[in-house]
Amino acid sequence: MNRYPLWKYLIIAAVLVWATLYTLPNFFGEAPAVQVSSAKTVVKITPETEKTVAEALKAANVQPELLLRDANSIRARFADVDAQAKASDIIKKTLNPDSSDESYTVSLNLTPRTPKWLMDIHALPMYLGLDLRGGIHLMMQVDVKAAVAQKADARVGELRRFLREKDLRPSSANLKGTDITLEFADAARANAAAAALKLQFQEQTFTPQPAAADGSVALLASYTPEAILKIQENALKQNINTLHNRVNELGVAEPVIQQQGIDRIVVQLAGVQDMARVQQIIGRIATLQTRMVDESIEGRAAEFGTGSVPLGSERYLDTDKRPVIVKRDVVFTGDNLTDAWVDQDNNGQAAVGVSLDSAGAAAFRQVTGENIGKRMAILLFEKGKGEVITAPVIQARLGDRFVITGRMSTQEAADTALLLRAGSLAAPMEIIEERTIGPSLGAQNVKAGFDSVLWGFVAVAVFMCIYYAVFGMFSAVALAFNLLMLVAALSMMQATLTLPGMAAMALVLGMAIDANVLVNERIREELREGASPQKAITAGYENAWATIFDSNVTSFIAGAALLAFGTGPVRGFAVVHCLGILTSIFSSVFFSRGLVNWWYGGKKKLQSLSIGTVWKPEGADKTAALDDEAADDTAALSQA
Repeated sequence: MNRYPLWKYLIIAAVLVWATLYTLPNFFGEAPAVQVSSAKTVVKITPETEKTVAEALKAANVQPELLLRDANSIRARFADVDAQAKASDIIKKTLNPDSSDESYTVSLNLTPRTPKWLMDIHALPMYLGLDLRGGIHLMMQVDVKAAVAQKADARVGELRRFLREKDLRPSSANLKGTDITLEFADAARANAAAAALKLQFQEQTFTPQPAAADGSVALLASYTPEAILKIQENALKQNINTLHNRVNELGVAEPVIQQQGIDRIVVQLAGVQDMARVQQIIGRIATLQTRMVDESIEGRAAEFGTGSVPLGSERYLDTDKRPVIVKRDVVFTGDNLTDAWVDQDNNGQAAVGVSLDSAGAAAFRQVTGENIGKRMAILLFEKGKGEVITAPVIQARLGDRFVITGRMSTQEAADTALLLRAGSLAAPMEIIEERTIGPSLGAQNVKAGFDSVLWGFVAVAVFMCIYYAVFGMFSAVALAFNLLMLVAALSMMQATLTLPGMAAMALVLGMAIDANVLVNERIREELREGASPQKAITAGYENAWATIFDSNVTSFIAGAALLAFGTGPVRGFAVVHCLGILTSIFSSVFFSRGLVNWWYGGKKKLQSLSIGTVWKPEGADKTAALDDEAADDTAALSQA
């Protein structure tokens, strides 16, 4: 009556092995480490880089406990912080002999002490948040006004091209702040231009100004308040996406990058202690522009160093330090790019594919159609300095998708695609607050959180054992199994555990034991009503299941709402809460009944259950004994 088939016990055993293996890495702690990552997109982490680091450390008699390389970084783990500091200096001098032009970022970090055999099966510890692990907290101020100014600067060229197509070319176009002044020869042309512009550029207003003495009329193009707000919001979102892309490419594990207020971004890098290196990582964020190369005689002369830069053009260097003279007019900016990828040209050579949004495509289509055979430069601006990353020749009129060709390797094409895809900031930013949280403070928080979960578990287990005797022990074991599964699931997901997450763990313990209390009380009720012990076990679990399911579903809905609409610590709490509900259903019903069936299921003519005090009506024991005898006779007949 109360026996599990073998396959159910095999499931329990498999889950127990899985939960144990994936929980183990969390008990080994972390060790000081040195992380090496690329400081330039054109510089990659290769096996040769790993070999160079290993040889430099060996020559200096600094032996790391473990040296690991992945696609984005190399991590060397050490026994103590003294060896970590010494190794950091050695690696910096080896990989960056020229301190003025660093190719690699060498930063102090923390890495798990997980044994390699666990890492080989991808059993890794949970990430710990900034409040538990220590690390760096940055508050960044986004210059949203500059975003509007950049948009207005690019809009000047768009308005000129549009009016040229309509044969309404203005005599001049000047930008002052975010307002654009378009000069026309007479009022008729100004009115015609205003009518056409209003249909095409609805986010701006076009107001005719009083006529000048010579009869010319100016149109004042101004962004509407709604358009300005939208530009600022989009700039903030794009900056957040760009920060995510750049920090992820540099190998910083589980960064937290989120908006705070209307013009600020919070960046949290758990486990990183080197503020100078973090500022270098953040400082690499670039803005992207596309301009035409000045192919005039004066421009070519300036490019070869035999003349001055023409009016309306600027001089920049390419990646090989050769000068390129480009015009000031911007064709499109990085916020017009929707994607960039590695492609091939007609000859099968590596190239970069690019796609643009509608606004960028319209401008690009017109400019390329008018400049076939000429060069177009793609510039990347980092820390206020511009560099031409490529200047391909326009071979045909292009639209929203095109290919950048040139003599480049597949790796160079991938590097260029990364710069195009992730290198553009819609607005400048500056760090207004920086804070380093030491690992000792994080360790104190971990201990406090661990103690709260441990003592909460002990208190619940002691109460259950006292109140429900052997069934209380079953409940305590099921509760421990539930906690084991929860930690294993979080580790397998590589979730980030924060203090709110540890609070959710403590809450899950209290919620999980509710199911066992319901089952135990149902069994008690059946015993009070005179049911035999074996029947009481069966009826107790079956009758409690509906209540357990309903209560957990309602709690899961609340947790899902927190997960969907919450941010930051609230989402961390919700993840642990929802996972805890799923694991508690399995442990409190499936696993705990497996324990009960293993302990009591094979006992014939069971007279009583160790489930605490049960008050029975008179004659209940006799009825229960008759029920057990009948059940045994039925079982014997069925076997015969």
